[in-house]
Amino acid sequence: MPILALDQGTTSSRAVVFSDDLVPLASAQHEFPQHFPHSGWVEHDPEDLWSSTAATARAAIEKAGAPSIAAIGITNQRETTVVWDRRTGRAIHNAIVWQDRRTADTCARLKEAGHEPAVTEATGLLLDPYFSATKVAWILDHVDGAREAAAQGHLAFGTVDSFLVWRLTNGRAHVTDATNASRTMLYDIRRGAWSDELCALFDVPRAMLPEVRDSAADFGMTRADLFGREIPILGIAGDQQAATVGQACFRPGMIKATYGTGCFALLNTGDTAVQSRNRLLTTIAYQLDGKPTYALEGSIFVAGAVVQWLRDGLRLIRSAPEVAGLAARADHSQQVIMVPAFTGLGAPWWEPEARGAVFGLTRATGPAELARAALESVGFQTRDLTDAMRRDWPGLSESVLRVDGGMTASDPAMQALADILGAPVDRPTDPETTVRGAAWLAAWRAGLTDGPETALTEWKREARFEPHLDPATREARHARWTRAVRAVISMHGEA
Repeated sequence: MPILALDQGTTSSRAVVFSDDLVPLASAQHEFPQHFPHSGWVEHDPEDLWSSTAATARAAIEKAGAPSIAAIGITNQRETTVVWDRRTGRAIHNAIVWQDRRTADTCARLKEAGHEPAVTEATGLLLDPYFSATKVAWILDHVDGAREAAAQGHLAFGTVDSFLVWRLTNGRAHVTDATNASRTMLYDIRRGAWSDELCALFDVPRAMLPEVRDSAADFGMTRADLFGREIPILGIAGDQQAATVGQACFRPGMIKATYGTGCFALLNTGDTAVQSRNRLLTTIAYQLDGKPTYALEGSIFVAGAVVQWLRDGLRLIRSAPEVAGLAARADHSQQVIMVPAFTGLGAPWWEPEARGAVFGLTRATGPAELARAALESVGFQTRDLTDAMRRDWPGLSESVLRVDGGMTASDPAMQALADILGAPVDRPTDPETTVRGAAWLAAWRAGLTDGPETALTEWKREARFEPHLDPATREARHARWTRAVRAVISMHGEA
């Protein structure tokens, strides 16, 4: 019987029907509006998240001609925060999106008060408005009567997966999985439980929080009227963790990187929750049979977005695929370095107020050199992440990087990535790894597929990119990149 995978993302919702051996049969996708009420604020209407998810699910089932669905798997944008009234199922405020920076001052005050070490020790996260805890508190403090309603047990908090399950089950299940819980800054990832101390620190009532289950678990049955019959929800994982599952990174030392607007790289560290000394995040990669598998995570704010900037900002290309051909015409004697810190620098630098710059310009510099520097910037940022991972986890030696996401369709971009990393880059035959991961979790729980070891053997590589750059040149180029990044940070400090 087929599996339905729901992928609720930042700009669109998508549904894919898979066969029981995880071959995609049909899909549907709907975009929805983004709301920016103030500078640095990003919101979604929770009703848009729900209606687009339900509509794409019905459309995919109809396209597949699959009236009988064995199970549903869900993957979702992480950290995005919804607070709703248990009595009505309606949100009391727009969802505050993971990108939102409105609670930056709250995080700064908590840092100044010395709370970050304890928060990081329990959650693996840095004190940052990126995560859910301060968003929940903001909603409670800014919606009339919310604190009182929460105290009376009327309000529920959840990341997007939790809100969708509430709606799918008609309020019968208030649940989440360990991967999403690990991104809230309220969950102790070592104890595997919500932290009363963190709930008190962030002033979030414990009673608002969902029950945490494995990533492959019984999350409840859908309402019969939605899809013609009740369907069990058997898999949930946040989008980057779902991609880790979809890439079959089930062994310690395996790394996947997803390249979209930004980039997220996860390194499987097995049953060890590695405390980063290089400002990476410690997170739960997935949890099966009650046992969490941990990961080190690094995020790049600008990956595919740099190509979009070349297209929309500089108008050097008309479409994103043109960038590789333009970059190939670059003069290799020029040493142009682009630091695309349009929205700050992510891991391992964590300089959110830094801004971008281009170094090494000459009179001969033109569109081709800028295109090459843009593509190389993605490789250099990935190299910074993998270097930090090696420093944090000595068990990682030379490792293959498994990649997915829109940018990975470009052979020249992936070859440049391999050259800068000095390591092989593998691209899978199925590029839809995030939604595949959600499908695998549900299929495994439903007994339709074997466990992780089988998934490892069934993963198929479409292409491998071996590094060709000599080590001396590679290190010299990375050294120039590092000097450029430090200059950008220095300029921010002077400002």
